[in-house]
Amino acid sequence: MAHKRSADTPTVVLVGRPNVGKSTLFNRITSSRKAIVSAIAGTTRDTKAQPTDWLGTPFTLVDTGGLFGASDDPLHELVVIQGRKALESADVIVFVVDGRDGLVSADEEIANTLRAADVPVLIAVNKTDDRRAKHRASEFYRLGFEPIIEIAAEHGEGTGDLLDAVVQRLPARSETVAEAEPEEVAVAIVGRPNVGKSSLLNRLLREERSIVSDMPGTTRDSVDALLRWQKRVFRIVDTAGIRRAGKAARSGQLEAVSVVLARRAIEKADVAILVLDASIGVADQDATIAGEAEKAGCGIIIAANKWDLMKDQGQDFYKKFDDELRRQIKFLDYAPVLHISAATGERTTKVLETIDKVAESRLHRVPTGELNRFLKGVTEAHPPVSPGKKHVRILYAAQTSVAPPTFVFFTNVATEFHFSYERFLANQLRESFGLMGTPIRVQVRKS
Repeated sequence: MAHKRSADTPTVVLVGRPNVGKSTLFNRITSSRKAIVSAIAGTTRDTKAQPTDWLGTPFTLVDTGGLFGASDDPLHELVVIQGRKALESADVIVFVVDGRDGLVSADEEIANTLRAADVPVLIAVNKTDDRRAKHRASEFYRLGFEPIIEIAAEHGEGTGDLLDAVVQRLPARSETVAEAEPEEVAVAIVGRPNVGKSSLLNRLLREERSIVSDMPGTTRDSVDALLRWQKRVFRIVDTAGIRRAGKAARSGQLEAVSVVLARRAIEKADVAILVLDASIGVADQDATIAGEAEKAGCGIIIAANKWDLMKDQGQDFYKKFDDELRRQIKFLDYAPVLHISAATGERTTKVLETIDKVAESRLHRVPTGELNRFLKGVTEAHPPVSPGKKHVRILYAAQTSVAPPTFVFFTNVATEFHFSYERFLANQLRESFGLMGTPIRVQVRKS
């Protein structure tokens, strides 16, 4: 399909089969009643265009008549012709589908046409406020377009997320735009008391000399510092040491509150740095703290501190230490381990490099086509175990969210995999797509 770039204001075109809610969405976005809305399929015939904007970004929104699908309208053929003309002028296409109906053949027919367009295509799954639409949005990943955003146009739910995605894909405006401030990465330094958490924070801040703000509280409070590093912004929180609940309670109310604040910092963090004392080794409480970070979906880095004290232990000490660490915290086999010294500064710059990589991995999105090519290769070599008489086949997969990356696998019969196979899939995804230091969530649904 030939595509004509608009000379000034970019154009966003709504397409979809009849009665999926395009006109309702048009009215919602433009804050108008220009498009007539009714339950009768084919109500919209003419294409309607209206200038609008989202958060200061202007564009023209175009509502088309229902493309394809059954219609008794004698003018339906003309409606389709007009709709195709609108597509040729589009800078971004929003493909509106009905979450209550799920994926139907008419949607697939439209998708085949849209694949020929050389512009971004987003899928808006409408009517997801209806209980009949629950879990059906993931069916549309089979069409191969991303992102897929769930909305309820009638009530405005999800339309902000949809418009955010639209303006991100509009062509760059000719005016010079100031460089956007990078988003902050929330980092929590966690661990047992006296393992060197505060020393690590102080070392990072002293070394980089680019502190925007430094707001220490008492020793029981979290210390919050904003650090700029190579065009990145890290908000680093040094938390109170987390001891076992019983010990913290016996130490008084203040420490118990400090532990709660530390756990809250983990829940808000993009990346958690678990600091260990290399001279003592791994304790059960380290595994408990690591488990809380993994459950919260943080990216995780393990920093074995006080490594300067281990220099006389011999060359094989590295391997022995890491083997014991992996044995005691098996579920964090994906977390990078850094051997550092906050006291001397050894390898502390590596901490910042690793935070950056892990934070990026946590937000990584794998295109659906690439994911399913990966899936084909993996399942041919290692198919899932079939517990019953019927052979379990994974039909396709989709990544449904990030932070942490979450993947849904659609099968012919199974609603869950064995734990070991879920772990296998997560490890293969991590290795294939470079998902360093981030938990991966695996979900299984019957297609």
